[in-house]
Amino acid sequence: MAMTQTADVIVVGGGVQGASLAFHLARRGTRVIVLERGSVGGGATGRSSGFVRMHYDYEPDARLAWASFPYFSDWANVVGVGDCSFVNCGFVQVIPTAQEAALHANVAMLQGIGVDTLLIDRAEFERLVPGVDAHDITTVAWEPRSGFADPSGTAAGFMAAARAKGATLVQQCRVEAVTVEGGRVSGVTTDRGTFSAPIVVDAAGAWAGQVAATVGLEVPIRPWRHDTAYFGLPDGHAANFPIVLDNVNEVYFRPEGRDLMLVGLEIGNDVGGSPDRPMGNISQGIIDLMVARLMVRVPWMGTGTFRTAHGGQDGLSPDERPILGPEGPDGFWLACGFSGTGFKTAPAMGASLSEWILDGRPSTVDITPYRLDRFAAGRTLLGEHPYGALWR
Repeated sequence: MAMTQTADVIVVGGGVQGASLAFHLARRGTRVIVLERGSVGGGATGRSSGFVRMHYDYEPDARLAWASFPYFSDWANVVGVGDCSFVNCGFVQVIPTAQEAALHANVAMLQGIGVDTLLIDRAEFERLVPGVDAHDITTVAWEPRSGFADPSGTAAGFMAAARAKGATLVQQCRVEAVTVEGGRVSGVTTDRGTFSAPIVVDAAGAWAGQVAATVGLEVPIRPWRHDTAYFGLPDGHAANFPIVLDNVNEVYFRPEGRDLMLVGLEIGNDVGGSPDRPMGNISQGIIDLMVARLMVRVPWMGTGTFRTAHGGQDGLSPDERPILGPEGPDGFWLACGFSGTGFKTAPAMGASLSEWILDGRPSTVDITPYRLDRFAAGRTLLGEHPYGALWR
C-alpha cells in the first residue's frame, strides 16, 4: 500500500482554474497537490475559444478579466514559465440596438475600472472587419488591446510554474470522495490512493457537483456542452479581423492562424446529462446554423470551407457565473460553475482565491459575491445593465 501523500491544499481539477490557483498558492510557499482525472487542460480548458477580453455586464467579472490581462499580455515576466501565445487582434462586442443604452453604460463602467475600451460607430466597425454587414448596427464596443490566447498552453504554463515552486501534479487520478473527520476536511480518496490535506478545493469543472456531493453539499451545476468549429477562409480573405461577439445573431468568431476562422454559437447548447458520457461529433444541423448566423454578419464566408470541429464541456451555474468560496465542512472550497467563460478570468481568479484561502479575504478582486448561498437567498448575479443570458 502506497503511503498517503500530504499537502496543505489539494486542488481537484487541473484545468486553467486549478492550475492558476496552484501557481498562486505555490508561489506563497503553500504545499499543493493537484489531482487531475485526465491530463492538464484536458476538460473545458482545452476546448475553450481562448478569448482574452474585458467586456462584461457585471462589474466583478470585468474586474477579474482586467486583473488577468497582464498575465496574458506579459506572460514571460509575470509567470515566466511556458507561453500562453497571446494574439492581440482586438475585440468587438455587438449588441442589438434595443440594448444600446446598456452598451453605453457598460462601456462607461469598464472605462471606470481602467479597461481600454471605447464606443465606435458603424463606419469604424466596417473598417475593422473587412466586408462586414453592419446595416443593423449604429454603435459597438471596441477593445484594441484584447485578443485570444492558447488555453492549453496557459494551463500547462501555470502548472509548470506551480511545479517549479514545489507543487505536485498527479494526472489520470479520479477523486472518489472528499474525506471528512469531525466536521473538517481531511483529504481525498482516489483510484490512485489517498491524499491528505486540511483544505480541498473543488475545481472539477463539469464534475464539480459530483465531488461536492461527497461532503453532502448540493451545488447547482449542470454539465454544459458547446461546439466550436473551424472554417477555412475564402480566397482573397485574410485573418486580419478582430474577435467579434455578435449578440444580435447569437454567434461569435475570431481569426485562427493565417487562413482559418473559429466560430461558435450562443444557442443550441446541450445542458444536463452525465459529464462522463462520450462527446458526440458536431451535427450537420449545428454546422449549418453556424454558417447561417455567421453569413448574416460576414456574407463572404459563404464560400468558406468547413475544416473541423470539437466539443467541450464545463459546469453551468443557474446565473452562468462561477460559484466560489468555503462551503460545507471546514476546509472545503468551491471553484466551479465557470459556465464556459472562465478562461479569461483564470489568472486573477487564482490570485483572489489563494488570498481568500490563505489570508481570510481576497484582495486582488473581491470575489465574495460569487458564494453559493446567493442562490438560496435569491440573489442571482446580474449587472446593473444586463444583456441577458449568454447561453440560450
